[in-house]
Amino acid sequence: MRNRPEFLAAARARRCGAGSMNVQARRRDPGEAEGIRVGFTCSKKVGNAVARNRAKRRLREAARAVIPELGRDGWDYVLIGRPDATATRDFEALKDDLRQALRKLHGGGK
Repeated sequence: MRNRPEFLAAARARRCGAGSMNVQARRRDPGEAEGIRVGFTCSKKVGNAVARNRAKRRLREAARAVIPELGRDGWDYVLIGRPDATATRDFEALKDDLRQALRKLHGGGK
């Protein structure tokens, strides 16, 4: 996801907080797009540009490992970094946070 309207649509849908991130998810309308789409964002509260980029890189890698396993086709996901948590949390714990958030968003998991 790269366009602001796509991010805003996800912001109006389901959300779930995990220890190191917030996750927003929405089911797209039929015919809108195919596959799973993922977006990443970090506000300036996370830190300077270096800290925000590091947090987004970690979120991207966690998503690359977890979304194919628990994500659902036809859904958009937005991962939002948290200050002092996303960039410093152990990477396995970061992936576990994402797994937990996806299970909550999809009603108990697959």
